[in-house]
Amino acid sequence: MAEMKIPYSRVLCDGNELAYVREVLESGWLTTASKTLEFEKKFGAALGARHACAVNSGTAALHLALEAIGVGPGSKVFVPAMTFTASAEVIRYLNADPVFLDVEYGTSLLTPEILEEAAWRYPEVKTAVVVHYGGQAAAMTVEKGAGILDVCRRKGIRVVEDAAHAFPSRRGGRLVGTFGDVTCFSFYANKTITTAEGGMLVTADDRVAARAKVMRLHGIDRDIWNRYVSDKPSWEYDVVAPGFKYNLPDVSAAIGLAQLERAEALRKGRERCARYYMEALAGIPGLDLPELQVGFEEHAWHLFPVVLTPEARLSRDRCVERLADRGIGTSVHYKPLYRMTYYRERYGLNPADYPNSERIWNGCLSLPIYPDLRPEEQAYIGRSLREILSGEGGGAV
Repeated sequence: MAEMKIPYSRVLCDGNELAYVREVLESGWLTTASKTLEFEKKFGAALGARHACAVNSGTAALHLALEAIGVGPGSKVFVPAMTFTASAEVIRYLNADPVFLDVEYGTSLLTPEILEEAAWRYPEVKTAVVVHYGGQAAAMTVEKGAGILDVCRRKGIRVVEDAAHAFPSRRGGRLVGTFGDVTCFSFYANKTITTAEGGMLVTADDRVAARAKVMRLHGIDRDIWNRYVSDKPSWEYDVVAPGFKYNLPDVSAAIGLAQLERAEALRKGRERCARYYMEALAGIPGLDLPELQVGFEEHAWHLFPVVLTPEARLSRDRCVERLADRGIGTSVHYKPLYRMTYYRERYGLNPADYPNSERIWNGCLSLPIYPDLRPEEQAYIGRSLREILSGEGGGAV
C-alpha cells in the first residue's frame, strides 16, 4: 500500500470563487457580460497591457493572434518542438505550416541563437510562436547582446508569445505579456490561475485587438452584452468576417477574477515547492534539475520538470511506474511534436534533427507542484524519488 496518495495536479479555489459565481447565477445572465469585461480590465491592468481580450481557451487566443497578424495559407511559422500541440495546430487552422525548432537543453526554451540560425535557414518565415516553457520566460530581451525580440525585429518576424505556462512570469523585472506583438495566456484547470477553461489575448496593437474582438464571436461588429443592455432597440448588427465562437462566459470569468486576486500568493506557493525540490533533489545520480535563467521569484512555476539522464539506474517510464506504485502522480512535458504521427508524416520530420529535444524527451518527467502541496507530501515525493534513483532504502529497479 502506498504511504500517501498525491495527485499530479490539484486546483485551489479557496478565495472568492463561490461568491463571484453566485453573483453571476443570480444575475440572470450567464454568458459573456459584465464579469468578463471586468476580468479583461483587471487582467490587462495587472500586466500593464493596453488591450486584453478574454476567450474560452488559450488555444483560441493563439488562433486569434495568428489570424489577426495576418498568418494565412502559404505562411510558415516558427514553433518549438517541445510544446503542447495547440502551439502548432492553430497554425494549421489557418492553412499555414509550422517550422519546428529545437530548444535549449535545461530550459526547453527557444533562444536568440536558435532563432537567428533558423531565420538564416528559412528567410521566408515571418512569424514566430515563442513558448515560455514551464513558467520561465524566454530571453526576449537581454542586458548584453541580442535578445529574441532583437533578432526577430531585425529579420522582420512578428512574435506571438505562448504564455500558457507563464502568468505571472518576469524576465529582467518585466512581465510576460509586455514583450511581443501579441501574448496568449491559458486558464485551463491546471494552470497557475484558472477559469476552468479559458484564455486571454493581450496586445498593445489597436488593430490586432480590434480584429481579435470581432473574430472571437462570429465576426459580429457589435458586442453581444452591449446590445442586450442598451436602453434603445439594438437588435441590428452586421457580420463583417467569418469569425469563431471563442467568447468567455461570465461564470468562467467569475472564477478567474477570484484567482487573479490571489495570483501572486498562488505563485509563491508554487515557488515554495520549487525551492524545496531544488534542494532536496540535488546530487541524485542521473537526475538533471531545471536550469534557471531568472530568479525564483520571477518564475511562474507552472511545471517542475526534471530529466533522467542515460546514467540513471532506470528509465523514465520505469521511474513513472515506481512513483505511481507509491501513490505519486506525475506527467511528461512533452512528447515532441515531430514524434506525433500527424506532424511526422505530413512534414517528413526526423528526430535526429532535434538533438536537444530528443535528449529532454527521453528522460523528462514533471513532478507535482501546486500551492497547497503540503510539506509532508513534498518530503515523501523527494524521499521516494531519491530512493528509486539512488537505490537507497532498498529501492529496487
